Amino acid sequence: MKYLFEAAVIYAAVHHKGQFRKLKKKHYLLHPMEVAQILSTMTDDEEILAAGILHDVAEDTKGTVADIRRKFGKRVAMLVESETEKQYPGENREDSWKKRKEESLQVLKDSTDKGVKMLWLADKLANIRSLSQVYSEEGDKLWTHLNQQDPELHRWYYKTVAEYLEMEMNRTGAYKELIRHINSIWPGTFPSAKERYRNYRTVSLDNCRLIGQGAQGEVYRYDDELIIKVYHRKNLLRDVEREILMSRKAFLLGLPTAISFGIVSVGNRYGAVYELIHGSTVSDYIAKDPQKADYYGKLMAELACRIHATEVEDDEIPSATDTVRTWIRNGIEQEEPVLAARLYEMVEKIADNRHLIHGDFHTGNVFYQDGELFLIDLDRLSTGHPVIELSGVYMAYVAFGERNPSLLENYMGFSCDAARRYFDAFMQQYLGTTEPERLREVTEKAALLCYIRMFRRFREDGPRNPGDTEEGKILLQKIRELARCVENLDF
Repeated sequence: MKYLFEAAVIYAAVHHKGQFRKLKKKHYLLHPMEVAQILSTMTDDEEILAAGILHDVAEDTKGTVADIRRKFGKRVAMLVESETEKQYPGENREDSWKKRKEESLQVLKDSTDKGVKMLWLADKLANIRSLSQVYSEEGDKLWTHLNQQDPELHRWYYKTVAEYLEMEMNRTGAYKELIRHINSIWPGTFPSAKERYRNYRTVSLDNCRLIGQGAQGEVYRYDDELIIKVYHRKNLLRDVEREILMSRKAFLLGLPTAISFGIVSVGNRYGAVYELIHGSTVSDYIAKDPQKADYYGKLMAELACRIHATEVEDDEIPSATDTVRTWIRNGIEQEEPVLAARLYEMVEKIADNRHLIHGDFHTGNVFYQDGELFLIDLDRLSTGHPVIELSGVYMAYVAFGERNPSLLENYMGFSCDAARRYFDAFMQQYLGTTEPERLREVTEKAALLCYIRMFRRFREDGPRNPGDTEEGKILLQKIRELARCVENLDF
């Protein structure tokens, strides 16, 4: 459309006629105009600028996204919709506040359109400018003017927005200003270094070989001495920084782990650079020589024993038992509360000690170099009973193959047969026995926790009522059967 921006201004002026903002009672149209002005410092894309003008029409007037789509096109409508909260007419605005914010934040987190990120940044910056001005004049009286009067919930919201925007927006002046205002109202929310320009070195992984993958990302061979772990888009900078911190803690505790020396940008994802690693993952070695799966299973078991024997007193390392409680709460408890109560009871009896657990202990996360193993993935480092660790090992080498053999083979890079031989050798070496009854006893405990974890994941990633699906029914049945024959989770 010719004169798209001008048409958007007229359209917004008509729809916002007679409206005023909560703070200072300013004419409403001044806000979308300010948003467009902020956007103009980042882009000259007419559709993004028009969306800035129109971003509140569908939420705060009688206008609709469908109307905007007809008049201004699909992309403008998509951008506006990304900023339009779902309404709950039967609920008080304060009561639905957090739910509305969580839903809209998920839209921001999932979006791959940079225009969405720009629009969110511009809108939140314009909003927090107003908050900051009134806060400087009235202090905590500010919150009485708003639907949500808890300042900590506002802090949570703006902090989360800033974290979701950081990867792509941290080089802009608008982002730096947003951080300054957040820290002005809620001192210490972000380190002051975030308020200054920070340039992550951008690297390309074109023609680089994928050498490993885990729950949080993939690992690439960058050159003869460098590897780069590329995190999934859902991971925030704090997730990367936490893993690097955990790696350093593990290193100081004497565990064989590679230390990252920098964070880079890989497209719109974060990457952590590790040096002086010449080898390949244990998965690679098993894929090349499946007959040695037993050998590597024993090596990995020895490393697991070493990790689990390490006792720490460090409040920054979380409890793995709390994680298990979350699996139950977000999975089984939603379907079968009585079964969940039985599982909670079993979990409470686990010796919640302060011994280390890797948290994602599989052959794709461990390098083999010059006869030694090196850990490279410690974002789930925690403390607790080793049965929790063994449940992850069971999931990677047995349960995935039960669910879908190709899933295991694609994930690990070797066959289900090699995986099973690896698992059997691992358990025998870990427990120091080949006695079938002892192996069965501990394996059943690990399997129970594994299926609880899988059901939680299935419920969160799949259908709303997984217990009504065939796969959900199979998982539930396995959990019921194991809960009947497993007396406790300790061993």
